[in-house]
Amino acid sequence: MSRASDPGLLVLHAVRVLGTGDDRAVAARYGLDAAEVHEELLDLEAFGLVTWAEFAGTGGWSLTERGRAEDGRRLAAELAAVPRAPAVVREVLAGFDPLNARLRQACTDWQLRPVAGGRLAVNDHDDAAWDGRVLDELGAVVDGVAPLLAGLVAVLARFEGYDVRLDAALTAARAGDGSRVAGLGAASVHGVWMELHEDLLATAGVPRGGA
Repeated sequence: MSRASDPGLLVLHAVRVLGTGDDRAVAARYGLDAAEVHEELLDLEAFGLVTWAEFAGTGGWSLTERGRAEDGRRLAAELAAVPRAPAVVREVLAGFDPLNARLRQACTDWQLRPVAGGRLAVNDHDDAAWDGRVLDELGAVVDGVAPLLAGLVAVLARFEGYDVRLDAALTAARAGDGSRVAGLGAASVHGVWMELHEDLLATAGVPRGGA
């Protein structure tokens, strides 16, 4: 049976995978009640686990170093409580690494492409064949990660939804919305993928750059 995470862990972990987010974004990440999330965030702030910052009229919560350590502790405890989960997470992370390399290259190819003389230039998206090949590669990557996500969801329910969000972003990109490939924020293929990568590394207890 898939393990449902404690709501307190989900709030703390949502801040981690988002990087920064306001109450609404944190609540939306795992479909939690906004009022309850607000109260939990205030409690986490009181314990020095999250901090609120504003810049140019926009604000968001982020983890403190103490909060990152606490999130890691809670994730490790959750993982240890599900007998099959540690092995599944290790297997998924190993399968994810080559897909991650392909995803990164595809996003680079979406932003840059060769021009005369072999130089790279900003992709003006006038070459439909080039962009089509990039979107096909992204589709292959998204298809490739689907069985890995299914294995994760079978042991840890909080991994639900990544497949749906990746498919939605890719569908929108194929329909002509180029911002859904590598645009900033969680609505792009790259944005969702970055959250998934952080989630995997955190769950496995692997520091970023150490996978």
